[in-house]
Amino acid sequence: MKVVALISGGKDSCYAMMMCNKYGHEIVALANLMPDDDSVDELDSYMYQTVGHQIIISYAECTGLPLFRRRIKGSTRHQELGYRITPGDEVEDMFILLSEVKRKIPSVTAVSSGAIASDYQRLRVESVCSRLGLVSLAYLWKQDQSLLLQEMIANGILAITVKVAAMGLDPAKHLGKEITFLNSYLHKLKELYGINVCGEGGEYETLTLDCPLFTNARIFLDEYQVVMHSSDSIAPVGILHPLAFHLENKADTQSLRSQNNKHEMEELGNVFEVQDYVERCVATREPVDYIPDVIDGANHRFQFSRTKNKSTFSICCWLHDSSSAGLQEDLKAVLGRIELQLTDFGLDWKNVLYVHLYIDDMTQFSMANETYVKFITHENCPFGVPSRSTVEMPLLQVGLGRAYVEVLVTNNQTKKVLHVQSISCWAPSCIGPYSQATLHEDILHMAGQLGLDPPTMNLCNGGPTVELEQALKNSEAVAKCFNCSISTSAIGFVIYCSELVPSLERHKIQEKLKTFLSEMKNSHLQDGDTYEALDPIFLYVLVPDLPKRACVEVKPILYVQGDTGETIEIIKERSCLTPQHYWAFKHEDWHDSCIQQCVVQEKICAVVLSITREVAVKICSDSLPTDFAHMEKLSKFSIYLLDKVLTDNTFAWEDIMNLRFYIPASLELSLEELVPIFSNAFLELAEMSQKVIDGGEPIFNIIPVIGAGSYASSMDDIVTCELLARKS
Repeated sequence: MKVVALISGGKDSCYAMMMCNKYGHEIVALANLMPDDDSVDELDSYMYQTVGHQIIISYAECTGLPLFRRRIKGSTRHQELGYRITPGDEVEDMFILLSEVKRKIPSVTAVSSGAIASDYQRLRVESVCSRLGLVSLAYLWKQDQSLLLQEMIANGILAITVKVAAMGLDPAKHLGKEITFLNSYLHKLKELYGINVCGEGGEYETLTLDCPLFTNARIFLDEYQVVMHSSDSIAPVGILHPLAFHLENKADTQSLRSQNNKHEMEELGNVFEVQDYVERCVATREPVDYIPDVIDGANHRFQFSRTKNKSTFSICCWLHDSSSAGLQEDLKAVLGRIELQLTDFGLDWKNVLYVHLYIDDMTQFSMANETYVKFITHENCPFGVPSRSTVEMPLLQVGLGRAYVEVLVTNNQTKKVLHVQSISCWAPSCIGPYSQATLHEDILHMAGQLGLDPPTMNLCNGGPTVELEQALKNSEAVAKCFNCSISTSAIGFVIYCSELVPSLERHKIQEKLKTFLSEMKNSHLQDGDTYEALDPIFLYVLVPDLPKRACVEVKPILYVQGDTGETIEIIKERSCLTPQHYWAFKHEDWHDSCIQQCVVQEKICAVVLSITREVAVKICSDSLPTDFAHMEKLSKFSIYLLDKVLTDNTFAWEDIMNLRFYIPASLELSLEELVPIFSNAFLELAEMSQKVIDGGEPIFNIIPVIGAGSYASSMDDIVTCELLARKS
């Protein structure tokens, strides 16, 4: 990609440019925001470093690149973490600046920034990029600061401090010093006081005088003045005000220019100052062309399912026998109907935590995204867009339309969303309105993770196990943002496997998952972590295809303990409080082999129930289920076992957040046939047990798959159940 680099003059923005080159991008322009008044060194800004701005003009000649500069007219008006367009805010100056760069250089498709840890800055850069149709590149994001500082020094970043504001940093001693000289001292201050060694907490700011991108010349600072902002005895604050500098040509080290005037800095190189009259670029997103008449058309027959959890519940919608023109129309109809259903409940898209998007043809993934973003946008989800998993399912094979959507909804707005759109070395970006993870009431719902190499966004080479390992690393990077780990906090994993993976390779996926989690757990123990780890459940689902033609997609769900300090009590032994005898089923020891469960006492109950062919033969009197009578018996047995797990752990059916039955499409039973079978089983259970199970509408979703099971090597269950319950 052709990139415009946001530069402050600091080491981070310069090293971010070097990382762009490393990953094959081309820096074609520089962009800088400076104070409206040249005599001002530092603004009261949450966004921009301006100390040393007098020297930035020379970067054009040092690099041979055009430099676009704009004077900051705005101030910090919108102070919430997530940015919304606010006239007069300093972020709008960045928008105008980058708009002009895009107008002058239409080939620019990406923006580089040096963000390391500030969500505030990253989100604002991403917001501007989204409005301009540009990709945000933040290759320093979430990197270990100690290692990052070492890398900068080793790779030729020559930068000096131009501001110090931390305990242990003295303006008289440490201003104007090279980071190479201060490296060991900064690490000592980290041990003593916990400072950020890269200065991410405002401890210090730098000015780059030379780096490998300065191909024409380097900068020499001839004269400067130390200006004290605070003489605090513990953490004095001082800045370096440049008075004179010169450039030296790298070819013959001959001085190009010398500047000795303390008040005037002559323009160097190809510099453009961006004014207010710049034409605003038109946003790339089109308005919603939502037409209610299409949704209510005669060609659409909808099926709904809704669970009854008091605070968090799921809604599922699919089409029967769609005769539409294609995926776009079907998805539009389904999303439109869900939107109307949310409205009926007094809710909207901002209440959605998670979206499962099932489509019939993964080659139309881009088209599905285009339709999706017309309903779910940043504007209508001010608290954060929901996380999402997208897979291909054999929908048409079981008589459905081309789109099937399930949403997890909450009645409250206590969710915490992680949505990073920037491409970085941390974890895959989310280019679009879906987030990496959503935390709600101690449960972390993570988006489906592919085996993508984060800085390139390409699938890793090497096959299914290599992809799986990278997907797990990506999942762990996301989990760390919520102070947890997939090896100790996971309630369960759903592993989607593409049918393109040879059957002989599938067992290796399971072995790799087991080994990876075990090694990571041991690493935590060696680091001194003493908290008890959850024993997660596993579900493997065989699907026709995945995004980017990936071999696997990992969907973890984690329990994140709150800050109450209470001890988690994990139930590891299955109990049997009351014998259950519904439909003449009686508990037998082999029943336990069908069940995986992860239970946090009085909080969460997660279950995977696996009805294998062998189990089906036992239940159906030594014959495989091939008709309605057999499936009726298997549905009742499945619900019997689920009811027993819930009862034994003191959970009720109304605590269920979602319940899915995965049924192989090869059974040639349509969902229109299957839904009444399971609905009647729930009705009978309610009558026999006098338990609260709403029989007015289903409380479950049926998902057509190629195969599913508890083991990757044998995804051939007749019925597989996935249940998640949480006490409100």
